[in-house]
Amino acid sequence: MAAEHKPRIDSVISLPPDKIACYKILMATQLKIGFLGAGKMATALAKGFVRAEIVFPKEIIAGDLYGVARNIFAKETGAKTTASNFDVLKFANVLILATKPDQVPTALAEISSAFTKNHLLISIAAGVTISKLENLLPADARVIRVMPNTPALVGEAASAFALGKNASVADAELAKKLLSAVGVALQVKESLLDAVTGLSGSGPAYVYQFIEALSDGGVAAGLPRDIATKLAAQTVLGAAKMVLETGQHPGALKDQVTSPGGTTIEGLHALEKGKLRATVMSAVRAATEKSKKLGKS
Repeated sequence: MAAEHKPRIDSVISLPPDKIACYKILMATQLKIGFLGAGKMATALAKGFVRAEIVFPKEIIAGDLYGVARNIFAKETGAKTTASNFDVLKFANVLILATKPDQVPTALAEISSAFTKNHLLISIAAGVTISKLENLLPADARVIRVMPNTPALVGEAASAFALGKNASVADAELAKKLLSAVGVALQVKESLLDAVTGLSGSGPAYVYQFIEALSDGGVAAGLPRDIATKLAAQTVLGAAKMVLETGQHPGALKDQVTSPGGTTIEGLHALEKGKLRATVMSAVRAATEKSKKLGKS
């Protein structure tokens, strides 16, 4: 970063005047972010925060028992690391829980006794409910649960988040600001996070399989594999941007490509015979149900 200036926080201020005041009070305290866990997702988020000038590297710390993870995090972000989650708590006022789900109780046990009303916990631990997080922390703990997805690694995440009982409007706006640094972030009720998991959490795998299938089709039609894969991936990327940037319904955009008696309608007919849409819908519903079961276990 060329010149050290105060990170921008004003781009999120599209709130009503009464809520702007609440947000500014939160941001009046210097934002320091600590990660409980220094894996790939934590690293991606930290890089996004720095890239968006929300914080500087010196205002970030990550805690992890594994030296390799700490070294990679430090190299990629320029931030400090530690083997102690308690050190993270002492340094930061926003804590991002980025451990594996089975490591959550241990991580929070390390910090619970010193966790205060001035701390905000944002959890990206898959399947760990807000009530479980709150039960592991003091009664007044401010908690936000997030379901991100792996395209956060390239700054194109589709994230959803839900607020705990003590989280404020200002906390929600801060969470949205942070998550928007690596993609798109939407607030939902916690009861919908299983559906988010089934759609955008698992969705990249569905898309990868579709890209692979497009590439296979290109190879079957005579294209070299490298060219087929690049064309397939760029086609999916371009179509997705058309949906997001035009605001048009996907069906309307589909019709714009489909000429009467042309090649596209022949391909679409084949997809309909293969029940593509029904199969994808079933995939999302199956993943959602699995997420619910895992959340109960």
